[in-house]
Amino acid sequence: MGFSLARIVDLLFYFYNLLLVIRIFLTWIPSIDWYKQPYAWMRSVTDPFLNIFRGIIPPIGGMLDISPMIALILLWILQGIIVGFLAGLGL
Repeated sequence: MGFSLARIVDLLFYFYNLLLVIRIFLTWIPSIDWYKQPYAWMRSVTDPFLNIFRGIIPPIGGMLDISPMIALILLWILQGIIVGFLAGLGL
């Protein structure tokens, strides 16, 4: 079974989404040292994308950070547009 470009891009989006969700859930564990592996790697891969939204959307009440949810929703929309476009081109 061959993979089309649209399928490969879809899988890349899927794994990045999964990594973001894991990163978000791990923030609920206060004892994690984000400067040790494998957490440092995860932080280095996910934080550049998340920081875009953290800079735009302030935490609600100073405590509830909804920027990761907004980031995930935008990533899902972007995934649908890009993968749909590639699939429409037959790639």
